[in-house]
Amino acid sequence: MMRATLTRGQSTPEGTFGTLALDGGPVLHTTELPWRDNATGASCIPPGVYRCEIVNSPRFGRVYEVRDVPGRSNILIHAANFGGDRSQGWYTELQGCIAPARSLGVLANPQGHPQRCGMSSRAALGDVMDWAAGLPFELEVVA
Repeated sequence: MMRATLTRGQSTPEGTFGTLALDGGPVLHTTELPWRDNATGASCIPPGVYRCEIVNSPRFGRVYEVRDVPGRSNILIHAANFGGDRSQGWYTELQGCIAPARSLGVLANPQGHPQRCGMSSRAALGDVMDWAAGLPFELEVVA
């Protein structure tokens, strides 16, 4: 089975940013919510090894779902730029999901404040989809 490894960097109120190495494929960046003890809708998922399978999301279309996350469901790999902590005033487009990106940078969020974020997320999601070709894969999340 193919394997992808998400290696996280520092978790900050602006988001958790890491790298996503696709076995035999490109190395991308990731944006996730900050670690908040695996709280639903407010935290990235815990480190571990998860099975990812293709699903048809009503909101995001054909994407991968990260399965069997303890205490969580509907964790998707989908396009998004921002993953900040709402409780600390940062903007997010995530509820616990993983957003691939081709690079990291700073953009003005919808409130007009500069915020660290993932860039070219739709293109990076296309990279993931092309690499996996609809087949299941394992995702190892390393803190």
